[in-house]
Amino acid sequence: MWKYTGQKRPDFAIAPTAEQESVWDYPRPPALVPIEAQVEVYFNHRPIASSFSALRVLETASPPTYYLPSADINWSELTKVEGTSFCEWKGQASYWALAAAENSEAVAWMYREPSETFAAIDQHASFYPGRVECYVNGERVKPQPGEFYGGWITNEVTGPFKGEPGSGHW
Repeated sequence: MWKYTGQKRPDFAIAPTAEQESVWDYPRPPALVPIEAQVEVYFNHRPIASSFSALRVLETASPPTYYLPSADINWSELTKVEGTSFCEWKGQASYWALAAAENSEAVAWMYREPSETFAAIDQHASFYPGRVECYVNGERVKPQPGEFYGGWITNEVTGPFKGEPGSGHW
């Protein structure tokens, strides 16, 4: 669990229970923290990744993003696709789609040569839970609202979350 930093939550934030974290307690700039959990990714019940060594990126207003070590990913299930994006905190991302799907949209991304602060996610990839099946300790993850975001919503986090209608000004 993320330790509450004492920052004031906005009035519209949902108060977490003792077993939950509020995304409004997450820091900005984001924090990178290890997670003691089994993190799994599937497509049509086919395993793509499974790890007990995932890392979470925690950023104000967004559900955590989970990064799995490259060694725990079955790369034969993925193929690199064109396009990159830039994150002011992590650096330049590249994208992967499902190898078996023709003209598939990206399902994963990775930061090669991430910023010094996020060096630990080098050789790690994250997945869009709205495009593949993602699980944390057996719980099916819900995707973060919005087309671009890749946050993983579990029962352990409360929002509201960036990407929901009316959140464009956050």
